[in-house]
Amino acid sequence: MASPITVEIWSDIACPWCFIGKRRFEAGLAEFAGRDDVEVTYRSYELAPDTPVDFEGSEIDFLVRHKGMPAAQVEGMLEQVRGIAADVGLDYDFDNLQHTKTLKAHEALHFARAHGKQLELAERLFRAYFEQGRHVGRTAEIADLAAEVGLDRDAVLAALESGEHADAVAADIDQARAYGISGVPFFVFNGKYGVSGAQSAETFTQVLEKVHAD
Repeated sequence: MASPITVEIWSDIACPWCFIGKRRFEAGLAEFAGRDDVEVTYRSYELAPDTPVDFEGSEIDFLVRHKGMPAAQVEGMLEQVRGIAADVGLDYDFDNLQHTKTLKAHEALHFARAHGKQLELAERLFRAYFEQGRHVGRTAEIADLAAEVGLDRDAVLAALESGEHADAVAADIDQARAYGISGVPFFVFNGKYGVSGAQSAETFTQVLEKVHAD
């Protein structure tokens, strides 16, 4: 039996290109003949670690402050991203998006991985953040979302409040630094092939075929 292909995806729940990249990767994986032997793991990356849990203001306000761009330019950029997201079936709602620190969401993803539900929780958190205006920085809200994908709400809440998975999140971020990752999404195949950005589905299929051939 062939060894599985491992795919580690460094991403942030608050990264619009990461959700787009997720959809494109999934589409590329669906076209790969050996898709049943691919193991996917989400790794932690914080795009803006200094973000407060309760950010006062809109996504436009955040980007104006964080990137120093004029509001009109930010609005145009978000509209462009919204259109690209729509092309892969996503309905981004930047008007109602609640910008927040994503550290606890990453801790929850590590908890979910330990309980066999990481892919389901990653999808749920992305949808909650970008499409539904949910607050994914608060532990109670994260626990609610985790329960929706079949995780024990009380156990998730306890893990988040104790910081049980904080070291695992820090280790992912350190590994990203060691790899030289400066932006996400970033995909690492079998620990040696790196693909940066939300590439096309075809690109992901080609990479998977190359890794399989090797």
